[in-house]
Amino acid sequence: MAPHSALSSSPSARILGCVGMELCWIDATAVDAVVAASHLFDHHVERHWVQDFLVEPAHHLCLAYQGGEPAGFVSGVELTHPDKGTEMFLYELAVDDRFRRRGIGSALVAALVDLARTRGCYGMWVLTDADNSAALATYQSSGPIQQSESVMLTWCLHGAHHTFVD
Repeated sequence: MAPHSALSSSPSARILGCVGMELCWIDATAVDAVVAASHLFDHHVERHWVQDFLVEPAHHLCLAYQGGEPAGFVSGVELTHPDKGTEMFLYELAVDDRFRRRGIGSALVAALVDLARTRGCYGMWVLTDADNSAALATYQSSGPIQQSESVMLTWCLHGAHHTFVD
């Protein structure tokens, strides 16, 4: 079972279609839960970055547990613009290789869609690479209405790319 002391489980977060799986929304008191799930992230998890992320009320992180073990996560950020209102940006989705093809990624995306609706977002979007077939299949199965041929441009600030420690 997932550690519940600092995690919140709402009715929409409990996914019954995935036996033994539980989704838990993480708040700013649950830094240890995110650090314990650091193997799910692309790079080393820094405690102060976790705290900085979770303390923001428009930042959201949901951990999936399978048999009490961290199996995946989704993070989202609410973005508000003066002429558009608020939308949810699906920042990152990850599922441990050992738990793939069990519906965990789809359940995490569905949980973020539900949260975005609850919080009054007018839409949700994600950016992924065109050759990331696993991500595309997961996202497309969750009901998006359009796909675009977007181009992402990145600025390097402070003279160099950020160096991640793995």
